[in-house]
Amino acid sequence: HRSCSAEARLFLAVLCLSVCGDEFSVLRSPQSVVFRDGSWPIPGERIPDVAALSMGFSVEDDLSWPGLAVGDLFHRPRATVLVTVKGVDKLTLPVKRISYPIENAVPFSLDSVANAIHTLFSEETPVVLQLAPSEERVYMVGKANSVFEDLSVTLRQLRNRLFQDNSILSSLPLNSLSRNNEVDLLFLSELQVLHDIASLLSRHKHLAKDHSPDLYSLELAGLEEVGKRYGEDSQQFKDASQILVDSLQKFADEMFNLYSGNAVVEVVAVKTFNSPLTRKTRSILQSTQSETENPYNLAYPYNYNYSVIFNIILWMMIGLALAVIVISYNLWNMDPGYDSIIYRMTNQKIRMD
Repeated sequence: HRSCSAEARLFLAVLCLSVCGDEFSVLRSPQSVVFRDGSWPIPGERIPDVAALSMGFSVEDDLSWPGLAVGDLFHRPRATVLVTVKGVDKLTLPVKRISYPIENAVPFSLDSVANAIHTLFSEETPVVLQLAPSEERVYMVGKANSVFEDLSVTLRQLRNRLFQDNSILSSLPLNSLSRNNEVDLLFLSELQVLHDIASLLSRHKHLAKDHSPDLYSLELAGLEEVGKRYGEDSQQFKDASQILVDSLQKFADEMFNLYSGNAVVEVVAVKTFNSPLTRKTRSILQSTQSETENPYNLAYPYNYNYSVIFNIILWMMIGLALAVIVISYNLWNMDPGYDSIIYRMTNQKIRMD
C-alpha cells in the first residue's frame, strides 16, 4: 500500500507539473477577436501563428487549436502586443484574463508577422517594435523610428532613465528591492520601458487610429535574474512578481485604451525555454543538403495559394481567348461597304466624281 500511495503521489506530482507549466494569457482583446475559455494546450512554436491569425493574416500550416475562434473577419485589431516574461511559469494575473498552458515551450519570434505587415502595408509604414532590453536587442521599422526615437534601449540608457525625475522609481513601491543592486535595476528598467512605450505612443495618438496594424513584441528577463540572484522563495522575488503583474496590467489597459479598444494584449510566461532561439539563415551548403534530402527530384510541398493563383490565371486566359474569338469572328463577317466608314466615305466620293 505504501508503494502504491508513493506511486500515486508521484503521478499526481508529474501531472501537476505538466498542467501547471508555462502559460499563454490574453489580458485584453476586442470583440472581433474571440478567445474561448478552456484549458487547451497551445504548442510553443505556434504562438506566432496565433498572433497572425488574430490579426487576420494567413499562415502556411493550418492551426487546429480550438482556443481561437473565427471572430469578425471584417474588423481586425489595429495592434497586437505580446510580452514574454522569462523565469516564471505562471503569473497571478487578474481573474478576467484567459489563459492556456503551453506545450513544448520553445523560443519563438514574430518575424513572420512583421514580414506580413511589411508586405501588405508597405506604403502606410505601420509601427513595428521588437525589443529585448536585457539583451540590448531592438528592431524598429516604419513609424516606430519616429515615435520611439527617445526610447532607452541600451543598458546604460536604461540605468540613466531610472534616475531621472519622471521615472517609475518615484511612484513605484520597491518594498524589498534595492536601487543599489544591478539585478534589481535591470528588472526595474524593463518596467520603465513598458511605461515609456505607452507614454510615447500617447503623444502620437493619431498613429493608433490609422488603418495599418501595429506590432509590439517585448521580452522581459529581469524577473529571471532576480530569481537567480535571491532565489524564487525570497521576498525579493515575490515582490518583483507582484510589481511585474501590476505593471503588465497597467500597460495592457493603457495600450488597449490608446487603440480605442481595438488591440490584443498577450503575455507568455515561460520558466525556461527547451532550446535556444535559432533564426533561419541561408547556408552555402543549402544546395547540397537539398539534393540529399530530395534524391528522387520530387515536387515542392503543396501551397495553399496554389488554387487562388490557378483560378486567376485560368479564367484570365479563358476570357482573353473568348475575346479573341469574338473579335476575329466580327472582323471576318464584316461588310466593308456597310460596316466600315472608310469604305462608305470612299464609295460616296466615287459616285460624286
